[in-house]
Amino acid sequence: MQPSIDKPTGTTIGQRMFVLVLTVFVLVVALLLSMNHVGENRHKAELINLRLQDYNDRMYEVLELTGKNNEAAIAKYVNTHRINGMRVTLIRPSGRIVFDNEVKDYAHIPNHKNRREVATALRQGSGFDINRNSQTLGHKYFYSATYYPSDSLVIRSALPYDNNMLDGLDDNMLYLWLSLCALIVITLVLYRFIHRLSRNVTKLRLFASRADRNESLDSEDLVQFSNDELGEISEYIIKLYKRLQRSKEEQANMRKELTQNIAHELKTPAATIQGYLETIIANPDMDAKIKQQFIERSYAQSQRLGSLLVDISTLNKMDNVDNRPQQPVDFDIATIVRGIVDETALERQEKNMLFHNQLPQQLPFRGDQSLVYSIFRNLTDNAIAYAGEGKCITLHVEVTPDEYAFTFKDDGVGIPPQHLSRIFERFYRVDKGRSRKLGGTGLGLAIVKNAVMIHGGTITVENLEEGGVAFKFTLSRG
Repeated sequence: MQPSIDKPTGTTIGQRMFVLVLTVFVLVVALLLSMNHVGENRHKAELINLRLQDYNDRMYEVLELTGKNNEAAIAKYVNTHRINGMRVTLIRPSGRIVFDNEVKDYAHIPNHKNRREVATALRQGSGFDINRNSQTLGHKYFYSATYYPSDSLVIRSALPYDNNMLDGLDDNMLYLWLSLCALIVITLVLYRFIHRLSRNVTKLRLFASRADRNESLDSEDLVQFSNDELGEISEYIIKLYKRLQRSKEEQANMRKELTQNIAHELKTPAATIQGYLETIIANPDMDAKIKQQFIERSYAQSQRLGSLLVDISTLNKMDNVDNRPQQPVDFDIATIVRGIVDETALERQEKNMLFHNQLPQQLPFRGDQSLVYSIFRNLTDNAIAYAGEGKCITLHVEVTPDEYAFTFKDDGVGIPPQHLSRIFERFYRVDKGRSRKLGGTGLGLAIVKNAVMIHGGTITVENLEEGGVAFKFTLSRG
């Protein structure tokens, strides 16, 4: 006798699905909480390090003006601008201490060359270490060191790793409670959803059973279904729902990553401007020359903020178009390039750089003129900034009936191979410190790639065997 499937025995598929989905969800929430704890601590540690690195930079700027060997002037600056409990140490690359605001018996202070933050700063320019016990003072500190190779000097600042520091690095309990509340709410919502799904599956099961036994389908327990392929439609809806969810998650992740990158890029110049202005406000009798330098540097950082906002606006405009110029016009690419050559003449002269423009006299094109300009201008600015002194930029084109194939190259230092695949990403920098000092926003090559794609082209980059880097891209004439 064939068992009846009108009434399922044991646990239903809805119950099993509820337990499975809830278990997976709990595991995911636990993982996210763990990742948030680690990420939050790392983020807060980076903020503390950024604050100390900014202090190191400002102290170095003052040392340049007051004298790096004037211990009295150094001590006065530290005492005037120190944060409560801060320890400031000046170290030579050999590890020898030349100044410490807490310990004055330099001859008996151990060599600091192998201290983690100092060793990292000597290798990478800056470094920090969290919760390390000071062998000199016997206290735990958060250390942040910056290396200034031009003066063979490491400036290290440190804050006590006390309760205040621990409070700053503790996980946000509000986030934990919100996550737990969300878990409870989602559990209830999930239960209701699975319960309704279970009833639908039971009805589909009953439908299949009765259809298999050729029994009547005109009963009240099947009145909600029409005489059609409900199972196929349900499966299609589920698949469509999953695709939509994946798409939303990907878009949300992209927006989250972009928002984090924008916030990270904006906070550095903002923090620098704030630091300079706070110093000026706190020192109304500051030397006029130093004050002017602080104001000029604040202005330079404000210009960088402006450039960031312009580039972000350009990329947002590109994201809102459907991969084609919105209002195409007829113009001449050769004329645009000649204008860029003239506009950058002074910058190239300062670096003794040449620009071999091998384009024909006319190169007619139809598209978005401002975006095409941004392609050649960003590539030119990038070469001027990073190729090196006395280098040469060369621009060549091959004309076909369907497209223009450009080669934009220089004979400079090239790009480390491990970075080639990522240089078109937004805010990606090969040398972050140098790029920011040169005023780069990290968006130039992303704008180049998007502008090329909008004009139906592709772009690649490669290092040249003879030295330098070549960007090869096409613009569709269709």
